[in-house]
Amino acid sequence: MRIPVWLLVLSCLGAAGCGGDRDAAPAASAGIPGASQPGGRPPAPVAVMPVTVGPIASYYNATASLEAQKQAEVLARVEGVVAAILAEEGDQVVQGAPLLRIENDQYRLRVEQAAATTAQLRAAYERLSQMRAEELASEQEYETARASLANAEADEGLARLELSYTTVTAPFAGVVTRRSVDPGQNVSAGSPVFTVVDVTPLLARVHVPSREFRHLRLDQDVEIVLDSSRQTLAGRISLISPVIDPASGTIKVTVEVPSYPPETRPGDFVDVHIVTELRPSALLVPRAAVVTEKSETFVFVAVGGEAASAERRVVEVGFTDDDRAQILSGVAVGDLVVVKGQRSLEHGQPLKILEGADAGAPAADGGD
Repeated sequence: MRIPVWLLVLSCLGAAGCGGDRDAAPAASAGIPGASQPGGRPPAPVAVMPVTVGPIASYYNATASLEAQKQAEVLARVEGVVAAILAEEGDQVVQGAPLLRIENDQYRLRVEQAAATTAQLRAAYERLSQMRAEELASEQEYETARASLANAEADEGLARLELSYTTVTAPFAGVVTRRSVDPGQNVSAGSPVFTVVDVTPLLARVHVPSREFRHLRLDQDVEIVLDSSRQTLAGRISLISPVIDPASGTIKVTVEVPSYPPETRPGDFVDVHIVTELRPSALLVPRAAVVTEKSETFVFVAVGGEAASAERRVVEVGFTDDDRAQILSGVAVGDLVVVKGQRSLEHGQPLKILEGADAGAPAADGGD
């Protein structure tokens, strides 16, 4: 049977098409550069830092207002008219410095009068003493003269004391913060005339929970941060109350701040940070390396050397501060934890570890 020529041609064309498909398949599956790799992820650029050993502490944090160490309302101790103001608000004064003078004419005359009486009675006593020695005066006369002289000397001493009170003085070194009277004003004994404050050092009083009491000690260093400028000052514990407040379950702790900027005043608010426990040899990582998701805390560790990949490790965190976190379990000294780029990582993902300027410091949010 003869096969038509046109049918043979069609058969050959069909065979050529089939052969072409078989030859093309290997080319599609060959490892040609740029071809897609199903199921893989490109290396993630990250910055890493090693796990180190160092000290870290837990703190009790509180807010307080600064107070003066001493404050006194100075009172007039005698009655009279204000003759002169000798100090003004804002003046630095030393202990015993004159602040105010009261007109003292009547007090001075009382001293002169008392001194004259004392002199008269002293002469009489001395005369009777001589007569008593010669048995020319009785014992009763002698004792009466001695008692009269003693009373006169006491009256003279009281008059001189009242005269001294006409000059009002500073009870201690400090700053005059208030003047309450004016020249020519009549004051009575007990009237407030000045307020003096001792501001060296300033004090911060905080109430610490009683469970922290065993961790506190006198002269312990304390960190003070001024609320107005965020400047950090050095303080120390000067007093620890011996009793626990039954209403709050706290102990009053007094912190001295011996040195502070000139613009600092009593009443300024401060943050007080007291170390309650120190761990000197803790495993530490940058705080930015720690990620918490769905109640699970973990870090990523770069493993594998040059062909590094991310290993997700669940960790237990101890103390933390502004920059660091203590790791109780999950990492070892020298492990390289990811501190930038970790939030988008997956376990086992290849890593491209940045170096130098590209690595930079850990971002505050973990380097998303």
